[in-house]
Amino acid sequence: MVSVRLFHARFLKYNTEVALLELNSDDFINETNLDIIEDKPGVIEAFFTYAQEKQRVEAATLIADERLNEEEAKRYIQLSLKREYASENGTDLNALLPKMSPLNPQYLIKKQSVFQKIAAFVEKFRGIGGKI
Repeated sequence: MVSVRLFHARFLKYNTEVALLELNSDDFINETNLDIIEDKPGVIEAFFTYAQEKQRVEAATLIADERLNEEEAKRYIQLSLKREYASENGTDLNALLPKMSPLNPQYLIKKQSVFQKIAAFVEKFRGIGGKI
């Protein structure tokens, strides 16, 4: 049982370190009052709270900037975060796109651009948890 806990602690530490690197740890350090955090688990909890808020803000910005169908986009992004990768398969990606005819030459360009942005978002926030 101890080895499982040790593995879990190391796994969390590794994921936190990777996430800190990807989310710009300077922002977390500068925006968080570290003096009130008493122990290492408190720092981890504060980081995940910070990262989840950043995730919500960046998701809302992505949805607004790309003029995506909000509910479909949130569902697709949440599912992609759960799977830890974004997928072009199925109709989920098409459902979140703004209304546009698939015959429009800009349709495929928009679809690929949105997919790439969501894939980058999922890569950045993988393992953070939380709701969009």
